[in-house]
Amino acid sequence: MKYTKLGNSELKVSRICMGCMGFGDAKNGQHSWTLDEEHSREIIRRGLELGVNFFDTAIGYQSGTSEQYVGRALRDFAKREDVVVATKFLPRTQEEIASGVSGQQHIEQMINTSLKNLGVDYVDLYIYHMWDYETPLFDIMDGLNRIVKAGKTRYIGISNCFAYQLAKANALAEKEGFTKFVSVQSHYNLIFREEEREMAKLCAEDNIAMTPYSALASGRLSRHPGETSKRLEEDSYAKLKYDATAAQDDVIIRRVAELAEKHNVSMTEVSLAWLLTKVTAPVVGATKQHHIEGAARAVDLTLTPEETAYLEEPYVPHRLVGVMAQNTPAAAKEQHVWSTGSQKIEKV
Repeated sequence: MKYTKLGNSELKVSRICMGCMGFGDAKNGQHSWTLDEEHSREIIRRGLELGVNFFDTAIGYQSGTSEQYVGRALRDFAKREDVVVATKFLPRTQEEIASGVSGQQHIEQMINTSLKNLGVDYVDLYIYHMWDYETPLFDIMDGLNRIVKAGKTRYIGISNCFAYQLAKANALAEKEGFTKFVSVQSHYNLIFREEEREMAKLCAEDNIAMTPYSALASGRLSRHPGETSKRLEEDSYAKLKYDATAAQDDVIIRRVAELAEKHNVSMTEVSLAWLLTKVTAPVVGATKQHHIEGAARAVDLTLTPEETAYLEEPYVPHRLVGVMAQNTPAAAKEQHVWSTGSQKIEKV
C-alpha cells in the first residue's frame, strides 16, 4: 500500500479508501445486498492487513448500522491512532426546520449520534454529505467549526457539490476564520468524468483532496460487458446513474478489459490505476474480499501515457445523474427519505 497526505490536512491516508456503504443491516437500509456484521468484519480486517487505513461511512447508511459495524471492527482489529475514520451527515429534516432546530444544532446532534454509533471520541474527517439549500451556509460552516474546536472531528470534507459551492464555502470560512474543507467526495470514474470540467481544477489549485465515490461505477468497470451480479441487478440507484449511457460507456469498458488482459491483471486494477493518477484516494466499496484485494493491487499498476489516452479517448459528455442531478434549489424541494435510525432524514 502507498500513502499520502489528505489535501491541506495532516492526515496520512492510504491511496485506497474503503467505502463502507455495503456494510450494515439490510432491514434498516435501502439496499438488499448489504453485508451482515460478520462478513463486514472479515472485509474490514482484510483491508487492514493490506494496509488500508482510510475508512468512509455515513449516518445515512443502513440507519447507522454501517457506522456501528465499522466502529466495532476497527476497535477490535486496529489502534485508533492508526486509522483514519470518515463519516457524513445529512441535511436538516423538514421536522427540524419547522421546529426551529438550527444548522449548528443539527450538526451537533448528527456528530454526537455518529460518535456513539462508531464508539469513538472523535472522527478524523466529517463530511457534509449533500448541499442543504434550506440552511444558511454560514450556519453550516459555523456548526462544523464548532465541532472541530470541540475536538469531535479533526477535519471537515464535503460531498456531492458543485465547484462553485466548494469555493464559496471555503471563501466564507476564510473570511470568518472557520475551518475549511480539506476534501471533496463526488461522483468520478472512468465512465463519468464531469468533475474534470471545474472541480478537479479547483482542487488542484487549492490542494483540496479528491476522494471520489463510485470509483468502479457500481461494478461496471470491474466486469466484462454482459457479466452481472446481485448488486448490478438490484441496485436501482446505480441503474439510474448508468443505464442511460450504457452504449457509449461500453466502448470504454471493453478497452479496460483489453488492457487488463494485456497486463494479466483484473479490470478493477486497470480502472483504479487510471483513477489513482487523478485523485488522492478513491472510495472503493467492497462486499467481497477480492474487491479490496484488487483495489489494493491497483496502487502498484502503472499505465503508460498511451494506455491512459486509449482509455480516455472514447469518452463523451454525460448528463448529471443521481444526487448531483438533485443538487439544485428546485430539485431540493422534492423530498427523498433516508433512514438514520431514530429519525427519518429527508435527502435533498
